[in-house]
Amino acid sequence: VQFFRVISRSHGNRGEKRMGAFECVRKVYQTDGLRGFYRGMSASYAGISETVIHFVIYESIKQKLLECKTASMMETDEESVKEASDFVRMMLAAATSKTCATTVAYPHEVVRTRLREEGTKYRSFFQTLSLIVQEEGYGSLYRGLTTHLVRQIPNTAIMMATYELVVYLLNG
Repeated sequence: VQFFRVISRSHGNRGEKRMGAFECVRKVYQTDGLRGFYRGMSASYAGISETVIHFVIYESIKQKLLECKTASMMETDEESVKEASDFVRMMLAAATSKTCATTVAYPHEVVRTRLREEGTKYRSFFQTLSLIVQEEGYGSLYRGLTTHLVRQIPNTAIMMATYELVVYLLNG
């Protein structure tokens, strides 16, 4: 975890000697010991909540869409056939659920990033969370959210539609 932070810092600065993987490992170990490799792990574990929230909302939306489709088909006595519009609906369900989940759980991303900063005052998940709110206000917990959503929403929509398509094809 810390390893990637050191690499990214050594990449971007001009005039700074580029650091190899082994030098990064040595530097992290010399600076923070074995514990340095696990900095930010507690915040990463908190990120699991985002995935849970996403899937709960996604499955709920998907169920409602299925109920609506079933009700409209009963009125017209049609057979259930998957159409392209079903996968578009699944993409919209995924985008909606991911937006909700990310918005609720995003502060863990900010905390995780701060915990991984080299030589900082941040020590633990809750200490960092309260310090950020104290010094910068609640709004700072959502700094970068828009950029994160722009990256995540299309990816999630495509991934979930692909998943639904594969499940459909495997079930015949």
